[in-house]
Amino acid sequence: MTDSESREDRRQQPKPPKAQFLSAQTAAKKLGIYLPAAPDEFQQAQHSRDELAELQANPPEWLTTLRREGPHPRSEVSHRLGITNSGLARAGVSDSMTTTEIQALLADPPAWLLAERRRANP
Repeated sequence: MTDSESREDRRQQPKPPKAQFLSAQTAAKKLGIYLPAAPDEFQQAQHSRDELAELQANPPEWLTTLRREGPHPRSEVSHRLGITNSGLARAGVSDSMTTTEIQALLADPPAWLLAERRRANP
């Protein structure tokens, strides 16, 4: 037996990938939902990237309903109204709105909404 054959293989073995976890707030942001409106079990837990991908690919009923009816987070409200987040702040709009509230604003836009749309899309 030669010297090289008697040595153990001391190379570092590859480690299995560790699951990466996201806070509930980050997961809600990536899903485009308003965290306080999500179920308690979603709010209280950390979520793995695999779990997040599964929720995006096959959303449960609560997620589908929340995305459809709201309340929606500030970024989604501004997107649906066609204005910026800063425009919402200037108008004094609350942090979240439901789909019905957004549709009511779109059906009969107040002066601030028209002004913010002109400002956002010159």
